[in-house]
Amino acid sequence: MSFLLPKLTCKKEVDQAIKTVAEKVLVLRFGRDNDAVCLQLDDILAKTAHDLSKMAVIYLVDVNKVPVYTQYFDISYIPSTVFFFNGQHMKVDYGSPDHTKFVGSFKTKQDFIDLIEVIYRGAMRGKLIVRSPIDPKNIPKYDLLYQGI
Repeated sequence: MSFLLPKLTCKKEVDQAIKTVAEKVLVLRFGRDNDAVCLQLDDILAKTAHDLSKMAVIYLVDVNKVPVYTQYFDISYIPSTVFFFNGQHMKVDYGSPDHTKFVGSFKTKQDFIDLIEVIYRGAMRGKLIVRSPIDPKNIPKYDLLYQGI
């Protein structure tokens, strides 16, 4: 399903998307096109892209092609999904130690739709961090890896 969503292949394209997407949530999925979990997430993203078109724009970013952002967002697990609104990085409290990105695939389309709605409404009110509406049992658990410390 990754062929249905637009891809950003270099740092310049990612920068341009962050700067130019206005009044919508920018969803960046960092991962690989041939990874099974990434393909599962891409399926959910592709199926919801039309429904969320008034609230969100979704792009796929290959972690190997844009290593600057892979390192900047500390993407050690894939897929990782990062959210922006009007050029501002949106953080989400998932009940995990890391609020900067969602790691793994969403369990259902509705989980992703609910999250985008909460981010959109919070961002429209000027919030930079919102609380996740996703049931904690549907959020993948992982340990933070601190590399190079």
